[in-house]
Order: sequence, then structure tokens, then C-alpha cells
Amino acid sequence: MGLQFVVLTSVDRDDLPDGGAAHFAATIREVRSLAPPPGIEVLTPDFRGNREALAVVVEAAPDVFNHNVETVPRLYAQVRRGARLDRSLGLLREAKRLSPALTTKSGFMLGLGEREPEVLDLLEKLREASVDIVTIGQYLQPSSENLPVAAYLPPEVFDRYREAGEALGFRHVFSGPFVRSSYRAEEALLAAGGA
Repeated sequence: MGLQFVVLTSVDRDDLPDGGAAHFAATIREVRSLAPPPGIEVLTPDFRGNREALAVVVEAAPDVFNHNVETVPRLYAQVRRGARLDRSLGLLREAKRLSPALTTKSGFMLGLGEREPEVLDLLEKLREASVDIVTIGQYLQPSSENLPVAAYLPPEVFDRYREAGEALGFRHVFSGPFVRSSYRAEEALLAAGGA
């Protein structure tokens, strides 16, 4: 297929004791066996805070470890039922501790009712967790069963948050209405000085 870069993700596998970590690791190893091997980003669930599961994925040596925080803490109960920001931040921090050279990444959405001070605080928390790359995009309601869009934000708001993230020291910030968590993933890694 001539792949140069792949992003591996899955639905949450809370039905498995390791949250699917062994599947991620096996897939990383299989993709690495291609000639030439493409770059690899993994976008994982939080493994319910299972650090052993996280270690299995990190030891398989992806180029980028990505776990999205999705929104500001105040909106977690509505947006990420069953998830906790502190657990997600701990996962990202631990991934970097396990492999200091690993590029870590996270992302979140705007348009769910967040306030600017909350967004700036979330950026600070991500940076404190040693996240290298952040993506910020516009929330779009995928179906009538999902939360409605609270606001469509203009590009200048995304620009302002990109500048704030850059000032905090992220190695790369993608921020715009059409940005998604794996948006131009290889470009983000290269811009951040990885691979």
C-alpha cells in the first residue's frame, strides 16, 4: 500500500482486562515489520488507569502516543461519561515517564459550552503533563442522540488558542474548526521535531 504513516485506534475495549493494550502492541509490531516501516501514532482509550496496560503499548514503541482529553473538566460528566480528566492526564504523564523520548499528544473540542479561562487552564494542565502536541477542533454533533453544538467558533478563536498553546511550550499546536485528533498526524510529528 505504500504507507508512510499510520494512526491506530479502536473503540474502547473495557470488556478486555487490559483494555485492548495487547492488540495495540501486536498491531504496532506487525506494522513495524513492513518494509519500509511507516511511522506510527496510536490513539488509545484511558485503559481505566491501568498502568500495566499503558506500559504494554509504550514498550511496543509507537512514534506518537495520543490520548484525547476531549473537553474541559466542567463538561466531563456530559461529554465523557465514565472518564476522568485526572486519569487521562495521568496516563499521558506516565507515557512520557515510561519513554521520555516518546512524542505525546492530546486533543479536545470547542463548541460544547466551555469558557476561555477553562480552555487556557486545560492547555496548562496538558503542558504540565508533558504533552508535546495538542489538537483543538470544532465539535460537530454526530447524531441526534449526541450533545448539541453550543457554539460554532470563528477561526480567530482557534488562532488565539494556538498562540496560547505555543506560548506554553507545546512542540506543535493544530487549532482550527476542521482539526481532528489525527489531523495531518505525520506533519504534526515532523513539525514537533520527531521521527
